[in-house]
Amino acid sequence: MPADRSVLRTWAALTALLAAASLLLQYLLLLRGPGAAAGVGMATLRFLGYFTILSNLAVCLACIRLACGRSVRPVVAAALALCIGVTGMVYIVALQGLWQPSGLQWWVDAGLHYGVPVLYLLGWLLLLPHGALRWRALGGVLLVPLVYLGWAMLVAAVTGQAPYPFLELQRLGLAAFLINVLRVASVFVVGWTLLWGLDRWRRR
Repeated sequence: MPADRSVLRTWAALTALLAAASLLLQYLLLLRGPGAAAGVGMATLRFLGYFTILSNLAVCLACIRLACGRSVRPVVAAALALCIGVTGMVYIVALQGLWQPSGLQWWVDAGLHYGVPVLYLLGWLLLLPHGALRWRALGGVLLVPLVYLGWAMLVAAVTGQAPYPFLELQRLGLAAFLINVLRVASVFVVGWTLLWGLDRWRRR
């Protein structure tokens, strides 16, 4: 049964608000941090180099569209669910133990890696329409991490720092780097298969 439009728009507005607030605060904290010495332009480039930032930004824009009563194509909505889900999963499994955020940074971290992923995934599953997703769309969806990989390597070349430790090519060496890339790619494949299965289940 389709979700009530007021419930859908309320969920979308809350998700967009949390994403926007977390993104804005993260950007301001970055500008105040040690990396700001390199200048606003370099800090902004580093900010936009994180998949976390890009996936939260994409979810924010899609939810603004939904909150305004517009629609989002099912494959796009599912691709966003996949990307924001991978954001949370990779952070929990591989990154959260590498630092101990505190104060305002803790709240921003929680919003970007936990709050927005959980809110969006629940809304996608329970409120958005289902039944049109095709597993073969994975080929197009995988272009997203592929394009991001190229972007991350460009950011690393310009700033001298890769967005994530598992993308530090020079430190890791080519073999380990490629293994990490394949691991992340496998997460996307498994994640898309899971979303496809949930879409078929919700259709019934």
